[in-house]
Amino acid sequence: MAVEKRVRFKSAWLPWVLVAPQMAIVLVFFFWPAAQAVYQSVLTQDAFGTSTEFVGMENFQRLWNDASYLASFKTTALFSILVAVLGLSIALLLAVMADRVVRAARAYKTLLVWPYAVAPAVAGVLWLFMFASPMGVVAYALQKVGLEWNHLLNADHAMALIVMAAVWKQISYNFLFFLAGLQSIPRSLIEAASIDGASPWHRFWTIVFPLLSPTTFFLLVINVIYAFFETFAIVDASTQGGPGKDTAILVYKVYYDGFKALDMGGSAAQSVVLMIIVITLTVLQFRFVEKKVQY
Repeated sequence: MAVEKRVRFKSAWLPWVLVAPQMAIVLVFFFWPAAQAVYQSVLTQDAFGTSTEFVGMENFQRLWNDASYLASFKTTALFSILVAVLGLSIALLLAVMADRVVRAARAYKTLLVWPYAVAPAVAGVLWLFMFASPMGVVAYALQKVGLEWNHLLNADHAMALIVMAAVWKQISYNFLFFLAGLQSIPRSLIEAASIDGASPWHRFWTIVFPLLSPTTFFLLVINVIYAFFETFAIVDASTQGGPGKDTAILVYKVYYDGFKALDMGGSAAQSVVLMIIVITLTVLQFRFVEKKVQY
């Protein structure tokens, strides 16, 4: 019977010293800004920031009376679902294909990892150049086959543009974790199922995918957070929330209202609402989705 080994520290303060750097980072880059946002959300100030006034929940009440802000919830929900579902599905497909490659496997995997090294703003600009009407490479090709692409006027085209850019930017991260998960699955299980006559499709859904459920759950949480927070630069660089407000997701609206409309109190209130939404979604995922995970 195996005996579980536990690390024992002879000094009572050594564990605290070891976790102190990470705790300092969390306090400085998460709790401190979050506390400042909560504080600013109950204040209002003039455009020059010379005077502030306590207004309580007035900033939050104005949000619920703002039709454009309520519409951004629907935009964000659609965008997040598309980014998470498409990103995970395509990355899983690529990981399965890469796991089967024998010749030039290293070069194939390296090419799939490269997009993760690209900054989000650069990714937005790259996809903007490709779809810039009428002379972008992809836009020109679409025009030749009869599809008039114009993300500046068509809301569906603009949404498709930021979704494609966001999925492409995150796909390398998803690919790496899926590939690592696939390579950790014992080959004997796959070979046994193959000997029993199971088809590749049946082997994938009955053996491979259930064993990948911990990785899939982790990536689901990460991709939802990514879609809500880390895609701001992509939206700002490619569509700037347009046409109109059709691609103004919540995190972009926080920036726009705070730094362009100079409504610091309203922007802080939006950031608090966004933080609550993401925390709630994460808790719900751990509460309900994790039950289906097979560890």
